Amino acid sequence: MKKNKNVVRNVALTSILVSSSTSVLATGFRLPDQDAFATGRGEAFVATADNPSAIYYNPAGISQLPEGQNVRGGIYGIYLDPTYQQHGSSTTFHNQDKLAAVPNLFYTYNPKDSILSGGVGLYSPYGLALRWPQKTGFRTVGEQGGLTYITLNPVLALKLSDRLSIGGGLTVNYAKIDLRQGLFWPAQNNDGFKFQGTGWDVGYNLGGLFKLTDQFSLGASFHSGTKVDFHGHTEDHNSTAIGPFPAFRERSPATATFPTPYNAIFGVSYHPTEHWNFEFDADYTAWNALSTIVIHQENASAVLPQNVPVTFNWQPSWYYEWGATRYFDNGWHVSGGYIFNENCMPDAHYTPLVADEDRHFLSVGVGHKGKSFNFDVAYQFGFSADRHVKGSGVSPAGQTADGTYHFLSHAIIGSVGLNF
Repeated sequence: MKKNKNVVRNVALTSILVSSSTSVLATGFRLPDQDAFATGRGEAFVATADNPSAIYYNPAGISQLPEGQNVRGGIYGIYLDPTYQQHGSSTTFHNQDKLAAVPNLFYTYNPKDSILSGGVGLYSPYGLALRWPQKTGFRTVGEQGGLTYITLNPVLALKLSDRLSIGGGLTVNYAKIDLRQGLFWPAQNNDGFKFQGTGWDVGYNLGGLFKLTDQFSLGASFHSGTKVDFHGHTEDHNSTAIGPFPAFRERSPATATFPTPYNAIFGVSYHPTEHWNFEFDADYTAWNALSTIVIHQENASAVLPQNVPVTFNWQPSWYYEWGATRYFDNGWHVSGGYIFNENCMPDAHYTPLVADEDRHFLSVGVGHKGKSFNFDVAYQFGFSADRHVKGSGVSPAGQTADGTYHFLSHAIIGSVGLNF
């Protein structure tokens, strides 16, 4: 029986090493959409940063807000529908967790005649989830995964002159993870492996805003990478015996340290008149921070060793963001924007639990800014060309992530603000 257990253990370990356990972090791809005005402009906001959401986009920007207290909050709702087809098949599979909503809240205080401003933000820079049907053809490569990531971000900004401000703060982050995949059965929900845990980490963000002239502004911001120490458990089970191997269900306390990448944004804003604002931003994410992590189990099981290495080998990627806003004399404004987002995952390490294609986002927004109350609403449409994945890892059940993937999303975000 010991020999049989070792055979099963080796098969299961091989499955985990070559499969998309990398989905742990990937289902939590970055959420740059933290404000309706910014989203309406294609997230091109780092060199504008003129509402309390600047805490996230560029903390130096809070120095230019009205005196007193400023509050702004909202919610980002998304319909996410990536699809998959096996090569040579006409059957299309859809993500089963299509709807998600992510709230945010920002508060700033600008004392009268002070060069120092402060604020705090509560938002989710990572998140979302994907869950595929059982019969996709890659069940033993990846089944579902999720990440909840919540950040508390106190910041300070210093106005060094009428044209130059700097800012920064700490990020205190809470994360919850849920990773699942099949082990042996290609199309039946008879077995599975999962890792679940929660963790905390601390990082920082920085920003700078420089007004070259009355028409041109430069902005830059930086969010540090962090490492989340997840504490939780693994669980593996097989409810149907495979030949001489009996059914089993085992659970073990487990930990894992997952890095989040740093990202840096650079932008230039152009105001030809008081009625127009154009901006371009380049947004870099260092996904190559995800190389190999290890899931440490307290106890080895029938199918898993105590230490399970997981290989990512992702690549850095860029967001290129263009935006424009037209301001009217009655306080109303309309915006439009476009984003191109590079993929970060090579075919050899592709996981279906990430909508990782070269993606395009188009957005429009409308809002009003009054003496003390303001609001914005934006719509965002995301899509990709088909990505044909070839040469991904093969699981012991003979499955791969090879196939054709397509990305589609619809999102609506609303924000309301108050100055008092």
